[in-house]
Amino acid sequence: MWPGLRALEAVPTLAHALDGKVSLLPVPADDPARTELLARTQRAGDPIDADVAIVACTSGSTGTPKGAMLTAANLRASIDATHSRLGGPGQWLLTTPPSHIAGLQVLLRTLRAGEVPVAMELSDGFRPSSLADAIAAMSGRRRYTSIVPLQLGRILGDAEATAALASLDGVLVGGQATSPELLRRARAAGVTVLTSYGSSETSGGTVYDGRPLDGADISIADGDSGRIVVSGPMVSRGYRNVDDPDLADGVFRTSDAGSFDHSGGTADSSDSSDPGGPGGGPVLRVLGRMDDVIISGGLKFLPGPIEDALTSLGDVAAAAVVGVPHPELGHAVVAAVTLHDADSPSPGATPPDPSAADTGAIEEHLRARLAPVLDKHQVPRAVFVVKQLPTLPSGKLDRTGLAATLAARWGMMSE
Repeated sequence: MWPGLRALEAVPTLAHALDGKVSLLPVPADDPARTELLARTQRAGDPIDADVAIVACTSGSTGTPKGAMLTAANLRASIDATHSRLGGPGQWLLTTPPSHIAGLQVLLRTLRAGEVPVAMELSDGFRPSSLADAIAAMSGRRRYTSIVPLQLGRILGDAEATAALASLDGVLVGGQATSPELLRRARAAGVTVLTSYGSSETSGGTVYDGRPLDGADISIADGDSGRIVVSGPMVSRGYRNVDDPDLADGVFRTSDAGSFDHSGGTADSSDSSDPGGPGGGPVLRVLGRMDDVIISGGLKFLPGPIEDALTSLGDVAAAAVVGVPHPELGHAVVAAVTLHDADSPSPGATPPDPSAADTGAIEEHLRARLAPVLDKHQVPRAVFVVKQLPTLPSGKLDRTGLAATLAARWGMMSE
């Protein structure tokens, strides 16, 4: 499938999949190497159970991509629960690659609603300046879109794009953790934004603003702060290319750590309201991927709380925290950040010290400002200012690539 406008060429075939008439393996037409990898690992062309509609592949960031087998019933359960939470069926705008589950569901939800999908042109990447025109082309009674946090941050730096986004009836943001500060800025601008938590294995998002969709059951294994387990009619029965006990018979033991908050409010803790969601009940807080844990000096750190502290500083647009090899600690906690443009700062942002005439001084300034809000062991040993954070084709943060880049920069600092 092609990204952007050409993704709409696949709509008739997707309609057949949603009706249970064909089995599809979505692949990125603009990435021949990944297309070949998916075709080989998912045994394209070989027999498959007749009720499988979509084989939705994971990014493969930690190994060979796994193909979650989703039936038409799985997809319809997810779509109907999503529309119920948002207030009714509607037309969706495609802003992400359609070969991944988030983009696929944008197209499938629109088809299920009897609407015509609309797509942004992505041949030159995501451009906030094109968003207003794309939204203006939408004619549905209710209009929605789904984006990733990096896109939301860029949109909020463009006044016209922000106003257009605020005109939609609902905006899902997911794929990775969204900082409370970014959500606060979006909601202050009038955007009806909901955080989405889910995966290929769960037909996309199953938890919005910390609360599960109708039919989805969320539990925490291994104690009060352990592995998140998802079950329900939208969950795949297994992978196409591997037998994995973590995904079987509609139960998915994720690789994410989580806990339940019984104090009320939303999953981001920045607002006590819960747009589109049911009131009351515990809120799921996703603490981060268990394989993202950084062990430094015998202590364990999840990147999320440190990243949230960085983005709360105001002048930081986005942040990512990784571990890099350290001869004594095992790994050192380091961070990469992007800064808001001087012409479009975050509301309430505190700009770096005017005397910080170079990047190195800005980085030290940021580290110093973290000291009052983090435990001393959590403060990154280095903060690197970058133009943008690396992403995978799905739009998610490429932590592996970032860790390699920062390890090299850290090594140069240590020499």
